[in-house]
Amino acid sequence: MLQSTSMQPPSIDDIRAAAQRIDGNVIRTPMLVSRTLSEIIGAEVWLKFENLQFTAAYKERGALNKLLQLSPDERARGVIAASAGNHAQAVAYHAKRLGIPAVIVMPAATPTVKVVQTEGHGAKVVLYGAMFDDAYSRARELALEQGYVFVHPFDDPQVIAGAGTLGLELLEDAPDLDTIVVPIGGGGLMSGISIAARAIKPDIELIGVEAELYPSMKCAIEGCHLPLGGDTLAEGIAVKQPGELTSRILREYANEVTLVSERDLERAVAMLAGIEKTVVEGAGAAGLAAMIGQPERFKGKKVATILCGGNIDTHLLANVLVRDLVRQGRIARLRVAAHDRPGALALITAKVFEAGANVIDIRHSRIFTRLPAKDTMIEVECEARDPASIEDVVTRLKAAGFQVESASLD
Repeated sequence: MLQSTSMQPPSIDDIRAAAQRIDGNVIRTPMLVSRTLSEIIGAEVWLKFENLQFTAAYKERGALNKLLQLSPDERARGVIAASAGNHAQAVAYHAKRLGIPAVIVMPAATPTVKVVQTEGHGAKVVLYGAMFDDAYSRARELALEQGYVFVHPFDDPQVIAGAGTLGLELLEDAPDLDTIVVPIGGGGLMSGISIAARAIKPDIELIGVEAELYPSMKCAIEGCHLPLGGDTLAEGIAVKQPGELTSRILREYANEVTLVSERDLERAVAMLAGIEKTVVEGAGAAGLAAMIGQPERFKGKKVATILCGGNIDTHLLANVLVRDLVRQGRIARLRVAAHDRPGALALITAKVFEAGANVIDIRHSRIFTRLPAKDTMIEVECEARDPASIEDVVTRLKAAGFQVESASLD
């Protein structure tokens, strides 16, 4: 059983009360089977579209449940929160609705889209530190100095109860689920879902997912020691230190915490955009990334995951989508060694055209190359309908006497 502590986990009754409390002020998001993803994974894949919340993330549930239980004195003092983005927007948005002053401390590297959106909800934003942990420490200091009520992004029973309302909805909409796959940062989302799901369906399988670069919860509950840190697409779950309460809950309830690679995170974001026509940030795609990386783990099961956030910088999203086309073999950068004389470039582009591909960009390198002085390296970026067409381009170029190398992302 869970250990005794100053903070007790919410009960299923607390979660049901939270559902009633926030009803009508957060969206009951759709939960749908993805036919295409089901075919790819070999399982019945259900998606919970929490990226369709007003602030584009599930965090509204916990933030609102917390704010609605503040006393009049606490409301007057105002609230402060630390967040990489989604919790920030949730607190800012609902605090403004309720007439509560809000200050948000965010890491200095937080994507601009999240900073702008948080300020747009009426909160004062303070940028501080390199990581969430730095922003968290600063927010705690300001809370003590200014008397603000601190709204923790995950290690708070009322916030966890709000997140747990998702567990109720998952099993109301799909009562036959075998498995729920949940992204983990600090652990609040999975803690709430786990408590709700275990109360309703005790034998359900609960799998948490962390970015490979930030295995903090996995190590906290399994006692392992793995490297921690680096740039991850899933910055929303890049947490160095998970919650004390959430760690205890998940040690009790989680079947497993698995790790996903950056490549699988990128692939999942791209697949959700291309297949489901929905924009999901790296953290929100972590559940699907786990299925992509370990399809045999889920084969034949009825499995659900939460698209828990959709706040991704548009430039970053564009990069992810183009990189995915490269990995699919539909965009290639070919390094073509050619004699530097009239007609060489025309012949190269002709061969690309003959293969049915399209030239995106061309660059010459006459100086920084190991080729003879009379030669040039021509980099040709081209796009085709499939990998076979790219191979056809290479074959035709070689047949015309060119030396060709393909650049790779991996």
